[in-house]
Amino acid sequence: MKPVLKIVGLLFILSAIVSCKPEQKPIPYGAANCAHCNMTVADNRYGAELVNDKGKAFFFDSSECLMAYVNEQTELAEKASFILVSDFTKPGELIDARKAHYLQSKNLPSPMGLYLTAVADKTAATKMHQEHGGRLLTWNEAVTAVKNNEKPE
Repeated sequence: MKPVLKIVGLLFILSAIVSCKPEQKPIPYGAANCAHCNMTVADNRYGAELVNDKGKAFFFDSSECLMAYVNEQTELAEKASFILVSDFTKPGELIDARKAHYLQSKNLPSPMGLYLTAVADKTAATKMHQEHGGRLLTWNEAVTAVKNNEKPE
């Protein structure tokens, strides 16, 4: 009977481990420091988050700090459970950074000076582009722009 109890106990422990999935966490604006530049994460229109495969959350004050971190920590980024940015049109709402649309415009200054603004909806991004000028970027294009320290003209 003891071997059966050991097996049942082991199965219980394994199911508990498997059911613990990494989850995105709310960004504690005003209380968290950026994992890249160490500034206080304060503006809920620009915050970002990376949750690693073990569930640890890293917070960022802007999408460009997140992208710089991803450029430096490629292995961590590849294994990340979530890479999120705030939707500028819905402050504080986190969206998948890899699916977001990015507007880089001098008329929309972001916290770290690369003028990147993330938006979930393509129609909203196009409208903002028409209003503010600049250029629209995909995730990969924005990551490259950060890597090359490209600023709008």
